[in-house]
Amino acid sequence: MAKSIKTQTGINAVGLGWVHEQRSSVVFAIAVVSLTGVLGHKLYNQPQLQIGAYAPQTFKAPYSINIENKQQTEARRKAVSKSSTSVLMVDTSTTAKINQDLQQLLDQGNEIRSVAGSFPFLDTAALSLPTQQYLRACSDSEWKALLAAVENQSKQKLELLPKNQTRQKQKSVKYLPLFPSATGSPIEQNHSLTEPNSLNLTQSLASEQPKPSNTTQSKDFQLVVGELDAYRITTSAQNLLSLVQQISQVRQRYIQAKAQLLQLETANPQTIYQQTVILDLSDDDWSSTYTQVRQIADRILTQGIPEGLPDQILQKAVSIHVQDLVPKDAEALTSKLLLTVLKPNLKKDEAKTRIQAQQAMEGVLPVIVNVKQGEVIVRKGQKITDWQFDVLEEYKLIRRENNWLGLTKLAVIITGAIGIFVWVEKHNKHRLRQRDRLLILLLTLSTPGALAMGIVHTTWSGVGLLLGSFYSPILGTTVIGLLLLVIPTSLEVSKIALLAGATGGILGSCIAQRLRSREELAILGVAIAATQGSLYLILSLFFGGAFGTGWYMVFQAAGLFTLSGLAWSIVALGVSPYLEKLFDLVTPIRLAELANPNRPLLKKLATATPGTFQHTLFVATLAEAAAKKLGCNVELVRAGTLYHDIGKMHDPLGFIENQMGGPNKHETEIQDPWKSAEIIKKHVSEGLVMARKHWLPTAIQAFIPEHQGTMLIAYFYHQAQQQAQADPSIKLDEADFRYDGPIPQSRETGIVMLADACEAALRSLKEVTPEQALTTLNNILRARWQDNQLQDSGLTRDEMTQIAQIFVEVWQQFHHKRIVYPKLKVSNK
Repeated sequence: MAKSIKTQTGINAVGLGWVHEQRSSVVFAIAVVSLTGVLGHKLYNQPQLQIGAYAPQTFKAPYSINIENKQQTEARRKAVSKSSTSVLMVDTSTTAKINQDLQQLLDQGNEIRSVAGSFPFLDTAALSLPTQQYLRACSDSEWKALLAAVENQSKQKLELLPKNQTRQKQKSVKYLPLFPSATGSPIEQNHSLTEPNSLNLTQSLASEQPKPSNTTQSKDFQLVVGELDAYRITTSAQNLLSLVQQISQVRQRYIQAKAQLLQLETANPQTIYQQTVILDLSDDDWSSTYTQVRQIADRILTQGIPEGLPDQILQKAVSIHVQDLVPKDAEALTSKLLLTVLKPNLKKDEAKTRIQAQQAMEGVLPVIVNVKQGEVIVRKGQKITDWQFDVLEEYKLIRRENNWLGLTKLAVIITGAIGIFVWVEKHNKHRLRQRDRLLILLLTLSTPGALAMGIVHTTWSGVGLLLGSFYSPILGTTVIGLLLLVIPTSLEVSKIALLAGATGGILGSCIAQRLRSREELAILGVAIAATQGSLYLILSLFFGGAFGTGWYMVFQAAGLFTLSGLAWSIVALGVSPYLEKLFDLVTPIRLAELANPNRPLLKKLATATPGTFQHTLFVATLAEAAAKKLGCNVELVRAGTLYHDIGKMHDPLGFIENQMGGPNKHETEIQDPWKSAEIIKKHVSEGLVMARKHWLPTAIQAFIPEHQGTMLIAYFYHQAQQQAQADPSIKLDEADFRYDGPIPQSRETGIVMLADACEAALRSLKEVTPEQALTTLNNILRARWQDNQLQDSGLTRDEMTQIAQIFVEVWQQFHHKRIVYPKLKVSNK
């Protein structure tokens, strides 16, 4: 049994070893299979019998069942939806325009009436309203005849007086004609009423006036003469003369108003003011008409006028509203005013109409068909219809199988896409680990996975934001671009939505790595969402989507697309810290957070080992300057340098920079170069323990052993050599005095090794020239180069020279010359 277990364990070890060696191929295979499975989910378990295909045999119902006829149900629902009455709403702009036009007509009427003057122009108790209308509107000939008739009637009444009264009148009164002559000038004569000349003149004037032409006019004429004469009798002849002058002025204004009406009719033959009805209305009637027209129009417009309403119905509605609301004489004018301006002011309410249609559709009951046992579903050789396919599906008579040909084609396309990504990765300076490739695969699967689950607003923005933050813009753009090409080959998705989403993802990939705070990433998420929504709207309008579905639907879809982009960006920001820790990633933002001096580990380093902390800060300054000059990851160098010596906290006094001038424990207490070397080497192993305890990323942990590499601890090794020479029994092994390594595996850790080696030398240099300092540093760097400490770092010999020059420049900035101040003599006072 033990032998069998050992054999099985050996097989497992060999299998795991092979998987580890072939891990790149394994990840590649996983990527192809998973992407093919997600993108080609519709190709699995496809029905062999299709709608429109010929039935290979006659299928009969094995048992009776009730089945919904989806086609008929859908047809009925569509018919109900189409026949559903549209919901109308008042168009405020059209209503405002109608009210504006009506107001213009009313203002025009006011202007015409203001020219004619107030009406009635005299109290109706003195002259009736018809008489005043007649006096304003009669012709000039009628007006002259009217004046003569009143004059004659007045004279006749004087002649009928008794003789004694006539003599009294003759003694005291001279006869004065009341009215102007035909020429329009007053006739003033100082003859007595009995003088023949006066009588002849009056008779002559009366005989010259034309007579009324018809009976109706004669009745109106006589009525007006009677009222004027009555006015003279009740007042006086002088008041009657004043009234005649007033009437003459009113007539002139009336003529001017009629002339203005004529101008309006000439300019616009369709004007409503073609007749003088508006002038014949009294001021009270016009005021009532003015108010009621506005109210009637508001009432009708509030109820709404739909498109296509017959004219007869609108006319009837106006007539009903006008009756009993306006004066009788103004009804025709009011109707004409309203019918001139009123027009349809109702428009279709798209949202409520759609809701009503949807409710009507939901009210349609499903069409249930009873299929009896033995009933023929489809005969051999017939084309399978939609209904027959549903019945076969219900009876599980549809033969299903995987579409292996379609899956194979899709796998070939995906393999080609992954090959393009691998080619881009190899030509990119950012090297990926297997865990990085797995994370990229998971992020890539999220987009088609959401589409496969029916989520139209998929993860473009979140994927672009995360790929851009974790890796390079080139890799992120490559992934988004390949998805843009591959997804349409197997999934049904809107081309506009696909293009808008991919644009947002590419924007996030290109900008995310330049940002240095979560706040900036949040702002980028808003920009991505706005870009997606704007591009979706523009493309929809450009390709005519707005004309097919309506403006409301297009703007609604664009708004949802914007909100989805923002939502996925928020999700990406929320999961990014967890993904960074789970997949051991170092982003610029996380490096900036790790380099914060308020981090617990760095605060402890500054407190427990102040000398080491000052040494770390100077090394960081040197390394950052060199990394920036050589184009390396400056944020990684800064954070890695701050943590490279944290292991010295296990024994702070074991390192000279923390002894602060006190006794050296290696000389006073230990006095054993092997033990001292072990203490010095232990700051690497203890540093790794602390880094793992505090969950520092692997990229930061690499600085702890690699900044020392496999260098020799020369001071204690020299002491050990002296002891070995004095005591031949002592065996000296150089490995005991070398660090365990590994040597620097990146340009960043190599730069920190050189900065750490040069820091002590630069501190010790005082009164030396820059050339001497440069010579010293070149010797140190040459020693590291010759000790093969930098052969895996990627640094070149030429770059070593540049690094030395940069270190000297930084040293000069810290140790510049100062002005020598003169000594001051101290006074004895």
